[in-house]
Amino acid sequence: MLQVSVIREQTAAVLAGLAKRHYATAEADVQAILALDQRRKDLQTSHDQAQAEANELARQIGGLMKAGDKAGAETLKVRTGELKQQTKAHSEELTGVEKELQQQLYKLPNLPHESVPAGRSADDNEVVREVGAKPELAADAKPHWDLIEQYDIIDFALGNKITGAGFPVYKGQGARLQRALINFFLDEARHAGYAEVQVPILVNEASGYGTGQLPDKEGQMYHATADDLYLIPTAEVPITNLYRDDIIAPDQLPIRNAGYTPCFRREAGSWGAHVRGLNRLHQFDKVEIVQITQPENSYAALEDMLAHIEGLLQKLELPYRVLRLCSGDMSFTSALTYDLEVWSAAQQRWLEVSSASNFETYQANRLKLRYRPENGKTQFLHTLNGSALALPRIVAALLENNQTPEGIRLPAALHSYCGFEVIR
Repeated sequence: MLQVSVIREQTAAVLAGLAKRHYATAEADVQAILALDQRRKDLQTSHDQAQAEANELARQIGGLMKAGDKAGAETLKVRTGELKQQTKAHSEELTGVEKELQQQLYKLPNLPHESVPAGRSADDNEVVREVGAKPELAADAKPHWDLIEQYDIIDFALGNKITGAGFPVYKGQGARLQRALINFFLDEARHAGYAEVQVPILVNEASGYGTGQLPDKEGQMYHATADDLYLIPTAEVPITNLYRDDIIAPDQLPIRNAGYTPCFRREAGSWGAHVRGLNRLHQFDKVEIVQITQPENSYAALEDMLAHIEGLLQKLELPYRVLRLCSGDMSFTSALTYDLEVWSAAQQRWLEVSSASNFETYQANRLKLRYRPENGKTQFLHTLNGSALALPRIVAALLENNQTPEGIRLPAALHSYCGFEVIR
């Protein structure tokens, strides 16, 4: 979330950033935050003054009792009682104001980086670059949902029988391809200097608030209500929350973690051909990379993450493009996001397979994730994450782009991982 000090000291810049995001109630919400912040400061001042007066009276009462002036001491005790009631009332009101202020801050999205293009939808995203030649397929080429039936590698009907729509069963060479991609992505992350972690796929409410899934995406998450736990939409949530409430030593930075998890998204209201087959699922596999670093290094870290993800796509021999998302298409928590899309030759369209984002201090403020530089005063760190990579649409593109009359020929980078070169 945004820092109150930034809203207070840079109000005009905050309002401009929110306007760029098309945040409709920016003026009213910012003024409400400033009023609550001022009320909090006034209450704290009154509380501290009353506490200081009570402490001074306690000292005087002791002196009067020693001097034998019980009447004078009793008079001061009455005043001390009044002050205690005041401080109690101030504390209770202060707690309420702080809670209300926190809820108001949760409502505000992150401010976009200056390089983010203005816009309202995906149509306004900026194409940074396009890499690789689009394959030319035969006239009878099939989309991946037909190919998986032909080669019997993924079964949507079985998944629907077991759970419901959007929960496929991978089998045979399809299951082996899934495992191969996960291992390939994890190995590549390790070679790039990311430490692998294996994290829970259920998180508590504090973790959801820490990375910004709550309250913004509450309806998109599966909620185990009996235990008040949430199935993760991405490994970003548990990996970043490993460092909640921590003060990181500078010599431990940057932190670079990678982890594989299944991911769960309700995706309510998703219909149509664009979500057919593997294009959109309720459960899917993904390898995530996360970095935590000093503010001055975070945008270089973002470019490093982007280069790593592009390297994966190049090794998979998939044509792709990089987009810089516009202000209206970014996630609630992001300051700058790159999307990477691969070309689906049979569907004749681009499929998003990764997002790499810098959240600046937005998540760190929620997480109370800080470091202590040489001057000794703690500061918030910057957090970043990227998909490296999400599997379903990668698999869809691999199947469609590499189909031949002899079978689906896989890229060389996967041969040793799969134990086969062609899906037959």
